[in-house]
Amino acid sequence: MEQMSLFDDRESSAPLASRLRPGTLDGYAGQAHLLGPGMILRQLIEKDQITSMIFWGPPGVGKTTLARIIANRTKADFVDFSAVTSGIKEIREVMAQAENRRRTGIRTLLFIDEIHRFNKAQQDAFLPFVEKGSIILVGATTENPSFEINSALLSRCKVFVLKALEESEIVKLLSRALNCPEGFGSQRVQIGEADLAAIARFANGDARTALNTLEMAVLNGEIRQDGLYVSRGVVAQCMNRRSLLYDKNGEVHYNMISALHKSMRNSDPDAAVYWMERMLDGGEEPLYIARRLIRFASEDVGMADPQALGIAVAAYQACQFIGMPECDINLAQAVVYLAMAPRSNALYRACEGCKEDIRRFAAQPVPPVICNAPTGLMKELHYGEGYVYAHDTEEKIARMQCLPDALSDRRYYEPSDQGMERQVAERLSAIRAFREGGGNGLV
Repeated sequence: MEQMSLFDDRESSAPLASRLRPGTLDGYAGQAHLLGPGMILRQLIEKDQITSMIFWGPPGVGKTTLARIIANRTKADFVDFSAVTSGIKEIREVMAQAENRRRTGIRTLLFIDEIHRFNKAQQDAFLPFVEKGSIILVGATTENPSFEINSALLSRCKVFVLKALEESEIVKLLSRALNCPEGFGSQRVQIGEADLAAIARFANGDARTALNTLEMAVLNGEIRQDGLYVSRGVVAQCMNRRSLLYDKNGEVHYNMISALHKSMRNSDPDAAVYWMERMLDGGEEPLYIARRLIRFASEDVGMADPQALGIAVAAYQACQFIGMPECDINLAQAVVYLAMAPRSNALYRACEGCKEDIRRFAAQPVPPVICNAPTGLMKELHYGEGYVYAHDTEEKIARMQCLPDALSDRRYYEPSDQGMERQVAERLSAIRAFREGGGNGLV
């Protein structure tokens, strides 16, 4: 727990990211969807109508900075509270102090970094004080608040989603750091625009990482008569090598995910695992790879092996549980399974066929036979008339038409003969024959 004055001097020895922390919204980088002209959060701040809220977003996007700007704007006492190092005892102490200040007319803005790390009992301890206004709670989290914050506390807070900074926004921030007095304005730093762009790409939306990298590069620059020169080699050494090998937003990124997909599609587990590891080594977010595996499991394997989707989802969950570097083995298991599974793109073709007809034809009405009829008027309009409850039939299938009349002859799902889908194909053939009046049942 740390209580700070809003007017403390910024020490010149402080890290660059701390020295450049803005005190007003005008100096704040990014989050235009929240803080741009006329946006709701900006209006709340400017009108001093702040209520308890949660900032949800990745690291280095300005959650703490925004909380400090709010405290400065509202002139509330700002208490910086860490969920990592504080427990129930510290919470009670802070709440008692906030209650005393409330009685004297002073508001307390309690900023809790990584609020998701508090357990249920700790989170519950804030509830009565939030309800009666002893504190304005501003929590910051990198995790989904719906899963990590108690519903009772979450219902009393407005959630604002902060986005990773755009590369252009980070470049502007780095340029400001080079020219402003709080940064390196007095040192006449010479560094190429391409190097600033490389640092911005490397930071991957994280302003703190970008500023820390720039500071390291400047500190290792060459002192010359006309200023301080930072070479491209120094910049490269200050960045992890992955930034030089893998552009997460460029052509290499898309080439590698394409290589992973096509290697699995071609039943080549060796190549698939290689491209997966190349992406991870380049700094790719493992959950991104896991999401692509989930898509692949339905698009390229589908009903030929229905377990493939479960394997892919389990890999995603495993990546959430243990993270890098350990989760690469979980991804590898899913990649190999998918590469060796039988192939079918029948589900993909079914979806694409439906989309095409939706685009080509006017919106088709639901056949009355499968509409509900909860009112007398709807019954008069023959809603539900002729409906047959499938479970009441011997075959567990009724000969009703469920597609609109204009599309009654469409066959979107055509199963292959691969893997388990062969059985699906046989059953579907029997079902269609039965509905068309032929055949006496099903396989």
